[in-house]
Amino acid sequence: MLGLKASKVLFILLILISCNKEDENGYRVYTIDRGNHYSDGPIDKLFGNDNKATSWEWEVIFEPSCIYSESDLFNLSNYLDVNKLIGFSDCDRHHSQYSCRVGWRASGDSIELLIYKRDDNNIGFKSLKKVYPEQIINVTLDFKDTTYISCIDGICDTLDRPCPDWSGRKYSLFPFFGGQETAPHKMKIRIK
Repeated sequence: MLGLKASKVLFILLILISCNKEDENGYRVYTIDRGNHYSDGPIDKLFGNDNKATSWEWEVIFEPSCIYSESDLFNLSNYLDVNKLIGFSDCDRHHSQYSCRVGWRASGDSIELLIYKRDDNNIGFKSLKKVYPEQIINVTLDFKDTTYISCIDGICDTLDRPCPDWSGRKYSLFPFFGGQETAPHKMKIRIK
């Protein structure tokens, strides 16, 4: 009979094996359910990308479910809030203090992508490009000494990086809806 520790390890392994949510093209499918902020990919925070790297590349596809309008939200002023697509914590701090990500928000029938950072709880972002649902988008994110660089299909911009000498392990950040609002309906994003 298995001991308690061995049973726990086996249980965790079974969960990890059963949580494989890749589609037929190798994209990991992230779902943000109605009324939630977080996508269903928390395991990736621990077992995701190379978290000591300084440069990452992804392919992303937003499904049509990621489009929403002002009338879908409780407070119309939240329509311009930036949702988070993908990125990393930084500076050996919690991501709500220091992080850099690619952000997104609906814009009519398209999706606006932005470079987004938190610097000692202050938020900064710049618009990069508008894309459309079902479009394959090439996303890069680089942490240089004093600069964050994000590119969407070769269109790039930068934000200042506050901790140029820090190079430790970062943790992965995956799709999140909000700002202050939760997702008005189920949304799916594919990433590889």
